[in-house]
Amino acid sequence: MNKKPFTAQDLYLHQKLMEADAPRNHGFAACTVRSVDRESNTYISCIWQFSADGSLARQLTHGPGTDNSPRWSPDASQLAFLSTRSGSAQVHLLPRDGGEARQLGNFPSSASDLRWAPDGKALLVTAAVPTDPDLRGARSRQPAKQRDPDAAEVAWRLPYKADGIGYILKREIHLFCLDAASGESVQLTDGAFDVMGFDMSPNGKHIAYVRTREGRFAHRTDLWVCDADGTRHRRLSQDLATVMNPVWSPDGRWIVFSGSAKEGDSLANLWLLDFPSGQIQRLGDDSLEAASGEPLYWSEDGKSVLLARARRGRHELVSLAVPDGQLTVLVSGDRQLAAFATGGGHLFYGVDHPSLPSELWSAAADGSGERKLSDFNPWWRERVEVDAQIRSFQVPDGKGGSETIEGWLIRARDAKLPTPLLNDVHGGPAAYALMDFDTNVFWQVLCSQGWSVLALNAVGSASYGREFCQRLAGHWGEYDLPQHLAAIEQLQGAGDCSERVAISGKSYGGYLSSWSIGHTTAFRAAVVMAPVGNIETHYGTSDGGYYADPFYMGTEPRFDRKLARLLSPLQYVEKAKTPTLFMQGKDDERCPKCQSEELFVSLMRAGETPAELVLYPGEDHSFLGEGKPACREDAATRIIDWLTRHAAQVTEKIIEGETETENETTN
Repeated sequence: MNKKPFTAQDLYLHQKLMEADAPRNHGFAACTVRSVDRESNTYISCIWQFSADGSLARQLTHGPGTDNSPRWSPDASQLAFLSTRSGSAQVHLLPRDGGEARQLGNFPSSASDLRWAPDGKALLVTAAVPTDPDLRGARSRQPAKQRDPDAAEVAWRLPYKADGIGYILKREIHLFCLDAASGESVQLTDGAFDVMGFDMSPNGKHIAYVRTREGRFAHRTDLWVCDADGTRHRRLSQDLATVMNPVWSPDGRWIVFSGSAKEGDSLANLWLLDFPSGQIQRLGDDSLEAASGEPLYWSEDGKSVLLARARRGRHELVSLAVPDGQLTVLVSGDRQLAAFATGGGHLFYGVDHPSLPSELWSAAADGSGERKLSDFNPWWRERVEVDAQIRSFQVPDGKGGSETIEGWLIRARDAKLPTPLLNDVHGGPAAYALMDFDTNVFWQVLCSQGWSVLALNAVGSASYGREFCQRLAGHWGEYDLPQHLAAIEQLQGAGDCSERVAISGKSYGGYLSSWSIGHTTAFRAAVVMAPVGNIETHYGTSDGGYYADPFYMGTEPRFDRKLARLLSPLQYVEKAKTPTLFMQGKDDERCPKCQSEELFVSLMRAGETPAELVLYPGEDHSFLGEGKPACREDAATRIIDWLTRHAAQVTEKIIEGETETENETTN
């Protein structure tokens, strides 16, 4: 059977597993599955139920709109979820045995998350509460009036905006108790802060929750607790910069959560709070990194915590004994995991890998008996088979020595060597190369056209230990670009790739891509997406630059403007000879559009180097993987066209001050 090549239009076919939930004493799970509504250029999501043994697969909800955040009641008789079918995200209940879902309550603004109370009689819900920003956090006896969309936006604290949301001081996120029978709700928190995560104690007497700080700097988060009726609020954490995902142990003694000690540090360790004493200790050692966005669970006997761990660019499901932190690996492999849930003696999770579509998998609680449960993407079997291998490279360590690093080499199984190579740089920099299809559609398409993709985890990457990650602080571009060039040279020496090498990247990957074109002529083409192009202006225009940039420059809490200028690609982009495509969500608040505009204008004015700038109206920092489907198709198509068109062009190499012209034709 002849396999079809991947195309950018395949993103319309791909269904993505987003999240999962499993009841404690039953062998099934509910999961959210996102698909594309091509006609309306948007997404729809529905909830499915799967049994761990593969005997049951049924769609529970059918929209309209988006259905997500499934949460089984304690006795698994009902499924609560959020749905936009009434116009905004509201809580709905669905009987497990069938029937129609009914809306429970009606929040004035959208609900964002929910949890069941242990007795199943109520739910805890976070929802937006409109506020008057001119009050600067003060309380008013009068309810907030409907705000004119053109009203002035006053900033009186940091942050005042967030990527994907925009201006945030016109609302607060607060915690409510929602009666499961009547739908009546009671607000439990109030103040100039947002509630970011929460859980109720097993005896139903206390609520642990995470909230942002009040005052001028609200980016830090702390662990708080209150009584179930919303009284006696008290702060439990003092010295941590970030707290996330609090979860009570079954006996109510412990609260486990993830977090970091320094602001700007994205490496999340696990922490354990002894509730009777209030003492906090690290769970596991400093090298343990929880996979971003994944939940934490207690084992049914309360003796260990289950989580998805990021390690060496892969994900593992592991168990940590409490309180000593002894680690046991349950599920591992050369892949990444998503949508993790556990219950009824089973593990449920999604798998991200370039050769696999998004599907739901299950295993026994000890990791044995792994099986695939869903088949949301049968079309994938018709496409060219793509392999991803872990490769090791000997590279300079930035300190005068050398070290071994890893990366994924991705290409079609029947690729003819040597191939053209795309060096795709991950974001962060304290992250690692992500394997999900939705963000990287162009990888599979290029591989179908005979390319290889190198997704390197160079110095600065997370999941390889804190020293490796933080060594890059204050040395952006200086330490990691030489590692990329060394890895490419080794691939060329081994006959894996030709001289036709291109570079691309988004966010920090955009930074290194734009830094590289001002420092080397090794790349035939470049795609710079949502970059940090000018660190000095990023500090003041990004939603998190004012606290993240000092950390990544290694000068926190002070911001060193001289160093920021020295390490900014803008200072060197006028030297670039590499044809460069700049791409940007026009409403990006993480790396605002000025970052791409400064680079583009400077390169255009400097000479004749081919350059284009593409701005996507209404799109934010996540345009490549989470933007409107038509935007994602357009972006993937432009990336592929730019790389294939310019990788075969005549290029100039600067060798010891002399110009040498090289002309190669397309393979």
